[in-house]
Amino acid sequence: MQTLSLSYHGHTLIITVNRPDKLNALNKTVIAELGGVLDDVYNNPEIKSAIITGSGNKAFVAGADITEFAGLNAHGGKALAEKGQQQVFDKIENCSKPVVAAVNGFALGGGCELAMACHFRIAADNAKFGQPEVNLGLIPGYGGTQRLPQLIGKGRALELLMTGAMIDAATALQYGLVNYVVPADGLMSKALSLTEVINTKAPLAIAGCVKAVHAGFTKNVNGYETEMNIFGELFDTADAKEGASAFLEKRQPAFKGL
Repeated sequence: MQTLSLSYHGHTLIITVNRPDKLNALNKTVIAELGGVLDDVYNNPEIKSAIITGSGNKAFVAGADITEFAGLNAHGGKALAEKGQQQVFDKIENCSKPVVAAVNGFALGGGCELAMACHFRIAADNAKFGQPEVNLGLIPGYGGTQRLPQLIGKGRALELLMTGAMIDAATALQYGLVNYVVPADGLMSKALSLTEVINTKAPLAIAGCVKAVHAGFTKNVNGYETEMNIFGELFDTADAKEGASAFLEKRQPAFKGL
């Protein structure tokens, strides 16, 4: 791959956006390659979780590659946003396996949107977040106007969107945009410590958590009903039976995703 580097830590795939000379900015190649890797995350049973981060210590992803905006009209702009959403951002959000953002510096514009599409975020203490698209006469195109208010509330989201301001890691933690702030040299170990715990849980139950939580944020979908249906369905799985047996027998369960 031209723009990504991949490594494995047990059953966790670490995906690193590797364009440090461009502060890991998203271009068409990054989007296409991320989409392909995410397909593997979906389909490879050996991958139980994924972490997305950026190369170097300056940036997670410092935004979209603005050079690709030249010459776009309304149709082209919409197509660019739609393709990114379908190939990457929605795919991350709806993944049945946990995808964690390890934010190691600037997460601006499309980078902030990439982090927000992940199931949760861990930030290095030097991380910065923002949606500066208004400075270009634009708005976010990869879900920023939708995911940011879900995470930090409507008022704070509108302020950040309309001012284009950046916030630091401590403020992001206060707002609820990130789960943890850690020293930069401990970022990956913190992310891996969380995925390693999740990797021991029942995969179908993890997938059910994702689906049920998303249902609560989806119009015309009853989240409680979705939860009840998934709760009931899981009783027919081998993992649920294994979980109950392991609890009663005072041992660690051996889940198989069945």
